Amino acid sequence: MDNQEITLAPDSPSKLWLQGAIRMLPLSIAVVPWGILAGSFAIDSGLTAIEGQAFSLILFAGAAQLVAMGMIKSGATLTAMLITTFFITSRHFLYGATMRDKVSPQPLYWRLILGFLLTDELFAFCGHQTVKEFKPWYAFGAGFSFYLIWNLATFFGIVAGTAIPDLNEFGLEFAVVATFIGIVVPLIKNIPILVSVVVAVVLSVVLAAHDIEGGLVIASIVAMSAGYGCEKIGWN
Repeated sequence: MDNQEITLAPDSPSKLWLQGAIRMLPLSIAVVPWGILAGSFAIDSGLTAIEGQAFSLILFAGAAQLVAMGMIKSGATLTAMLITTFFITSRHFLYGATMRDKVSPQPLYWRLILGFLLTDELFAFCGHQTVKEFKPWYAFGAGFSFYLIWNLATFFGIVAGTAIPDLNEFGLEFAVVATFIGIVVPLIKNIPILVSVVVAVVLSVVLAAHDIEGGLVIASIVAMSAGYGCEKIGWN
């Protein structure tokens, strides 16, 4: 038998999975402090270690997790928590609608897996791809590696939260800001997107300064409307 080097085909599942995981790695690393914060905050909110880890394993939504745990700590009602987390995660409806033409031709198991793993980060990687460019194994590699690191970070946060009091006072929440800056900035490629970003930033800060409830939701809606208006009048 001839000695031949064994290589992976360019589009083999293993190759695509590895490519997705490697490309997602910078954002996965950036989200580690955020995951640690989520884990420690779970303990600070009165949840058990198992309950805190279950938030990341099942819910897998950083912003919604932090808000929900804050509301648990403040004694909010279940109805208030459900409504708030619904609005926070409602952007995923837009993500799903945008990726529908790419995901809908896939088998049911792929639709379920990728639907669960769909985050802001995964959408930033795959949302702009054409139907021809989209590869389920690539998306799975990016999404699952991010899910794994998020849960590991949550675990370390839970462990640290039980050993170090007031871990949330160490400024780990800046990871949230840094992650979203890394996602949003590369996507600013035309005037409508730029207008949406500027309006969202300015309005959210103003509303927060005036302690207006639902300010983030209001800022998001106004920003999307402003961007859409720019597109309609031809500001590209």
